[in-house]
This record gives sequence, structure tokens and C-alpha cells, in this order.
Amino acid sequence: MIQKLRDRINRVFVGKEEVVDHVLTCLLAGGHVLLEDVPGVGKTTLAKTLAAAINCSFGRIQFTPDTLPSDVTGLYVYNQKTSEFDYRQGPVMSQVLLADEINRTSPKTQASLLEAMAEGQVTVDGTRHPLPELFFVIATQNPIEYLGTYPLPEAQLDRFMMRLKVGYPSPEAELLMARNFLSREDNASSANGIEGVCDTADVLRMRREVADVHVSEGVLGYIGEIIDLTRQEKQFALGASPRALLALVRASQARAYLHGNDFIRPDDVRDVSVNVLHHRLILSEEARMAAADADSLVSATVRKARIPRE
Repeated sequence: MIQKLRDRINRVFVGKEEVVDHVLTCLLAGGHVLLEDVPGVGKTTLAKTLAAAINCSFGRIQFTPDTLPSDVTGLYVYNQKTSEFDYRQGPVMSQVLLADEINRTSPKTQASLLEAMAEGQVTVDGTRHPLPELFFVIATQNPIEYLGTYPLPEAQLDRFMMRLKVGYPSPEAELLMARNFLSREDNASSANGIEGVCDTADVLRMRREVADVHVSEGVLGYIGEIIDLTRQEKQFALGASPRALLALVRASQARAYLHGNDFIRPDDVRDVSVNVLHHRLILSEEARMAAADADSLVSATVRKARIPRE
């Protein structure tokens, strides 16, 4: 089923198999993902294709500076027939939610997603409304335009299991997209016409199986040492939090599951560590002045950890 899911998404989202694997890792681990890259590389296409492939409801919020929290969570509207206020759901009630250009809206509206991402519910006028059991946020932001934007605070970044960069496709993949476009095959392979390969029950079952992936004491100690090393690294003003440790454990389980294993290997931890940690760490002033790269620092920190022999 996972291989069929990969193939179905890669048929539309061409040339980025590793990005697809990381997004599936977040989905099966029960986390959320932040896609950060320039316009036109297919971030929205990836979100719509994923929702169609797993037969889930899809909601999209196009964030702007005047977007209100009620535009996300929904609001109560007075019903003249019943003389009562009825709850009108917002797009957050979708199973797969695309929060497009999340850094273009105000911090107040950004914060409206915090409760939903952390607790699986929203509170509107003092009343709690549970979200669907399968709830997956794919947020996007443009890293090159800063005019009129509101950078995500650390508290909100920490809610995302991974931050991914899509990047440009290879020349071969780009030419394939052009050929499909010219031959109109892209219409048949678009996200709107894609056939699903599984449903909500299948995804929830796979999530339960991911939680059962075995984590040995040696590998758990390995993950703990990586987290501790980020706190000791002088080029980080702020190390990884306990939430980061739990996210790294669950993402490693999902990565192992995607590769057909029922136990975590150190390779699984290394494969996900950079994308899980780099947005949770704050560089020191000296590191920023030296234009240090957070990804390289995380990779170097991971290499310092002692790999368990068993």
C-alpha cells in the first residue's frame, strides 16, 4: 500500500521522491510538516495530491494580512429560525489542511492553529470542537519575500514535526513535466483526477503500526545523546526541547516503517534528524555573524553521537 501511495503521488509530483517520503513519514508519525521554498515548485500540488491519494477531505487557507482567526477555526452564526447560534465550521475541520503562505498572516491568526496542531481541537466562544481523528497540516511559506510577512515564532515552529525544502526538480524531471504539459497528459495525472489507494481507516491503522515499531534501549540512548549534544553545542543559543526528542523518536519509527522494518536502526534516526531538528534550534549570535548553516551544524552534531552496536 505504501509503495502504491508513493507511486501515485510521484506520478503527479514529479522528481522529488525523497520529499514525498519525508511527507509520508510525518503523516504516518502523526505530525505536521512545513514546506519552505520559492513559488512554483509544487508545494500546493503535493498537498492536494496527497489528500486525493488517501481519500481524505482537503481544506485550504490562503493566508493574507487580513485573515482572521475565525476564518481558520469557524464561528457561531445566529440562526433566526431557531433563535440560537449555530457553529459554522472553518477549513480547519478538514483531514488534510493546506495552510498556504502561513507567514503572510498576523501572529494572532497564526496562533489559531496552535491548539489544533497540538491538541486536535479548536475552541470557539468557549466551546471545544474536536477535529477529525486524522488531521494533518501542510503549511507553506516563501523564504525569499519578507515584505509584509510575519516570521513564525519558535513556539509555532516547534509544532511542526519537519521543515522541508522542496527545491528545483532535476533537468530530466523538469523536461518530463514539460512533455506532459504539451501532450495534455498532465490533465489526466493532475491531483483532481488522481485515484485514491487507501482511506482514513488505512492511514489510522498504519499510524498504530508505526507506534508499535520497536525502539531498543541502545537506539533510544542514541537519540537522547543527539538531543543532549544540541544543548551542549556552543553555536546553538537554544538546544532541542523534550518535544523534539519525542518527535525524533516517532519520525524514526515512521521512517523504519516506510522501509519495511519493525525496528529502528541508527540510519533511520540519521535520515530524519536534520529535518526534525533544524527549525527547533536557534543559532548563537556568533554563528549568525559567521553565516553558519543550521543543517550542517545539526549533521555535525549527529555525527558526534556514539552509534549503538546492538
